[in-house]
Parts: sequence; structure tokens; C-alpha cells
Amino acid sequence: MAGLSIGERAKLSMLLGRRTLRSVAGRLRGHPVVRLSFIPRKAERLLIAPQDLRTADGTRASEIYAGRFSFAGKVVISDGRSPFEVPPPSEEWAAGLLGFGWLRHLRAAESGITRANARALVDEWIAVQGSWDSIGWQPEILARRITTWLSQAPLILHDADEQFYRRFLRSLVRQVRYLRHTAIEARDGVPRLQALIALAYAALCMSGQARHLRGTIKQLITEIDRQILPDGGHISRNPGAMIELLLDLLPLRHAFAARNIAPPQHLNNAIDRMMPMMRFFRHGDGSFAHFNGMGPTLPDIMAAILAYDDARGAPLSNAPHSGYQRVEGGEMLVLMDAGSPPPINISQEAHAGCLSFELSHGLQRIVVNCGLPGTNREAWRQVARATAAHSTVAFNDTSSCRFLESGSFKHLLGTPIIGGPRDIQVSREDRVDAVILRASHDGYADRFKVTHQRALKVSTAGMRIDGEDLFLSTEGDMIPQDVADEFAVRFHLHPAVKANKLTDGHGAMLMLPNRDVWTFNAYEDHVELEESVYLSGPDGPRRAVQIVIYGRARKIPRVHWSFALATQSAPSAARRRGDEPELPLSPT
Repeated sequence: MAGLSIGERAKLSMLLGRRTLRSVAGRLRGHPVVRLSFIPRKAERLLIAPQDLRTADGTRASEIYAGRFSFAGKVVISDGRSPFEVPPPSEEWAAGLLGFGWLRHLRAAESGITRANARALVDEWIAVQGSWDSIGWQPEILARRITTWLSQAPLILHDADEQFYRRFLRSLVRQVRYLRHTAIEARDGVPRLQALIALAYAALCMSGQARHLRGTIKQLITEIDRQILPDGGHISRNPGAMIELLLDLLPLRHAFAARNIAPPQHLNNAIDRMMPMMRFFRHGDGSFAHFNGMGPTLPDIMAAILAYDDARGAPLSNAPHSGYQRVEGGEMLVLMDAGSPPPINISQEAHAGCLSFELSHGLQRIVVNCGLPGTNREAWRQVARATAAHSTVAFNDTSSCRFLESGSFKHLLGTPIIGGPRDIQVSREDRVDAVILRASHDGYADRFKVTHQRALKVSTAGMRIDGEDLFLSTEGDMIPQDVADEFAVRFHLHPAVKANKLTDGHGAMLMLPNRDVWTFNAYEDHVELEESVYLSGPDGPRRAVQIVIYGRARKIPRVHWSFALATQSAPSAARRRGDEPELPLSPT
């Protein structure tokens, strides 16, 4: 742990201790003698099947029937063998297979062949891994499988004989019993909450489980209150976490109603808080902003969730608990990350994107963050988490957060954030003609003796955004001479935007797909157009362009820039040098 502060070492030691205890407990429960205690003494029966809101594609049923299993960007052809006996090409692939979410595709095809195929594959898993598997019985995978088996029970059990019905129920009861003892060992965040949701489903949907409902609800409420913030965001600060949780929480609330049991008020309150936040992160085209691990937005899933939004109220403009700001002016929308990293035990996927923003106009996205792909995420994750993958300022080609890089600890703990912005100041001023956001963070203060301040002035007419990045020394008036002071102000453009550098080198012209023309103006600073990658495309990563302003903070302590709508009809427009912003936006 060389190079870490005492506080960072203490946090890592506590996290490592908890992980080690969970690992030891998992191995003990995997012992054959211990596993005998989870064998049910009698079969139970299903009472209801919860709804599955996740998207299904019936065309994939033929691939599964042919033994072609595609998960996490990897394809495995079982070639007559059971897919549960094939060595998995990656842990992500194994999680996709053993979570059984692909059963919904078989159900969507709705035929006798797909029902028989679903039963055969479930039966194979019971025979091959039903007693134990080091991957398949991990709490987070186990929870997904329990939830899926319950929701897809009409597919699996339709026309099933009595012997299979008993095997299925005995296996399901055994898995539920095991999860009841291991749910707390699930990875903190969404996986742990989903494990408790799975137990609540089991208590509502299966006979003989009702006696566990009160205790499960108590644990569920505690975890909901801890993870769902007062403004409706998730403790991980990943907008995608809300989508994943609502896909389970909404059917859970319906399952309570189906059993004539009043849903816990904490559950209702959490859903009511989360729904406005779903609208908070949406651009005009329906896509979510790419902050802290958010990947592609699936329109069908969004439609399924928002169908439950009875209020349909206007989204929040300020989400202080989640650490985000939203500013609308006319058809223009700006979303800004103004929050500190999540707690270390839940930061394995969080990004170093403090003070980054995304800009859209109507249905057109203009400035974005790189985001994450929908599949093969691990190959891109660390690149996507870096500050350079966000539309903000990076100092000396480093990130504003520090990630765990030690090989041995990385194997045990992943790559949590062990240091980053702690003091983040945010103010918002609503004027008649504009909204001004001012924010600062100290993520570079310890290493480079500089504080980054950013101010955004968004016109209420929706035609212009002015920005200012200010670099303040934490030691006197000047950044010390012995400290590196190179900065890069990056603006990643959506891949549909075509950019051309202006002849004077101080700006760029942007052509949007709807033929609108925007101009970027850096005033006295030079700009560069460089390659970028947009990871969150629906079809995978796409090439894109980024606008970059380079400089040294001691020489250029303040950078001004603007995006302005030049014309909505003409193919080009000249940049007007006299169109200066009202400066300074930030106090000196």
C-alpha cells in the first residue's frame, strides 16, 4: 500500500477484511457437509409469478435452441454439450448464463419447442450445478437466477410433469435458503439490494416462505433507505443503477398487491423519489447522460419503467444528494456532475468525471462523456473511468480520482476509488436571461496544488452556453514552480456531430444531424480536434471527435469558451469575435 495516506490505508484494510470474511464464509458454506443443511425437507408450490419488465427478443430463442449462447460480447457454441459444462470465456459471460435472464427470450418466442427447451436447460443446471458451483452460487448471481425462475415459472412449468415440478421447486427452495444466509455477503450496492429483493419475491411467491416475509422486509427497508438517496438517486451515483433497481422494485410492489399485502411505505416512497430522477438524467432523445458507469439507454426498458410514472412531473433541477445539476433553457439542456466519489466499498465502477457536463439541444446531443458499452465492459472500464474520458479538465494527464492500482489488492478488491475530490462547492444563480452554475473541486489539490473551478452560463433562450475554467493555486497566488501545471480542457462530441476547425485556430464549427450549425469559440486560446471514442452507442463503441484546449495553468489561469447556435438552416456561419461572454463568470 505504498503511497497511500493513513486514512486510505485504513479504509482499504476494512474493505479487505470484510471481503476476506465473506470469501471464507462462502467457502465454508460450499463444503458438502454444510450444504446438506440447505436441502429442503419437502417441496413447496408457487402461488404467483412476478412480472418481468426487462426487454425480451424472441428471435434469440432459435440461437439458444441451437446451442449458441451469447453474453457480454462473447459467444459460446455448446456443440451438443450442456452449456453448464462448458468452460466460461469470462466471468461476465458466466454471470449472464447462470443468471438465466435469457429465459425471457424463450418465453417471448412462445412455442412448445421453446418451453421444452427452457425445461431441459433448467433441468441440466439442476443436474450439473444444482448442488454447488463456485460461480453460480455467488449471492448476486444466485439472486438473479431466483428472480428469473420465479418470473419465468409460467414458461418453465407449462405442461411440465409432476417429477420435474418437484425437482424445480426443491431446487428453488434450496437456493432461496442459501441466499437467505448469504445475501449480506453480496457485493455492496445494487447486487446486495437485488439479493434482498429476490428474497422478498420468494416470500411472496412461494408457499411455506411467508414466515420469512417480516424479517426480509425489515432488511429490505434498511437497505433501500441506505442506498436510495433523498433526491431519488442511488448511492453509487450511477444513473443506470436506478434503472436496474426499478425493473425489480416495480414488479415487487405489484407482487405485494397480488397477495393482498400492503407494500412497505419505504418501498413506495423510494419508487416515488426515483421516478423524477429518471427524467432528470434524460436528454431530449430519451438517452440518459453518461455519468459514473451509465451505458446505452434501451428505449423499450425506459418505456416500460416510465409507464408506471403516474405523476409525470417536471424533473428536478438540483439533485444535491446525488451530486448533479440540470439546467434547461428553451430546447437546450445541460447536465453536470458536481458530486464527490461514492463510498470506497461501492466505488468499484465509479468514474473520475467531477465537473464534467453533457449538452443537448432538442433531440440532438452535442457534448457527451464517453460512457460504457453495453457488452464487454471490463475491456473498456478503466479507460472509461478516467477523467480524460469526460468533458471536463484533466491535469497532467491524470485523473481527478485515484484508483487502486496495486496488483494483489486489485485482485481482491477490484479497482475502487481510494482518493478524489472531497471539498466540492456548488452554487446556482437563476437570472431572467440565464442560469449560472459555479462549482469547484479539490481533486488535484494534494498532487498539483491547484483547485479547478468551472462556471457555466446557460441562456434561458436555449441558444448559447458560456463556460469558464479557472485554476487557482492552493498555496498563495501562484502554483509552485516545482509542480507540473499542464491542463487539457476536453469536450467530447457525440459521434453524429461533424466538426471542422476554424481557420484562425480558436474555434470549431459543428454540424448536427438535423443540419443545425453550432460554433465553438475558445476566444484567445487555440483548440485542437482529436479522435475520441463514444462507448455507449447502441451498436457498440463508435469513433468520435473531441475538442481540446491545452495550456499551462501558471501561464493561462483562466480559459473562456462557448457553444452557440449559429443557424438552424444555413450550412455554415462565421464566428463573431465580438460575441464575448459576460466575464468573469467565476469570482477571482
